[in-house]
Amino acid sequence: MKKLNSALVGVDQGSVQLFSDFEDGGEMWTGTGERERVEPVVFSEPFKSAPSVFVTLEMLDVNHKSNHRVETVAQNITEAGFEVSFKTWGDTRVARAVAVWMAIGEVGGDDDWEVD
Repeated sequence: MKKLNSALVGVDQGSVQLFSDFEDGGEMWTGTGERERVEPVVFSEPFKSAPSVFVTLEMLDVNHKSNHRVETVAQNITEAGFEVSFKTWGDTRVARAVAVWMAIGEVGGDDDWEVD
């Protein structure tokens, strides 16, 4: 459990198009085996420390002729942002994917000040 040490808690959220490979024959649509796409996300303002981040798929367009093998995770989380990693493998053919995310963590306030 992450315990927050702040009177101010920030919640940031958004969505990111991970890819649209069916339009140009990209590797997620035409390839086989292990494939990964990583997209960076920048928070609207930095948190005081690395927040807790939840990510899931909002839209997934997958070919119906093979198994749907996908993994979506938030990785490399910092105060300023993180990366969304989308992985697939085998003969799965993914045309498009869009992820949504939410970050919750400590934020600074107007009354905060630091002593050097």
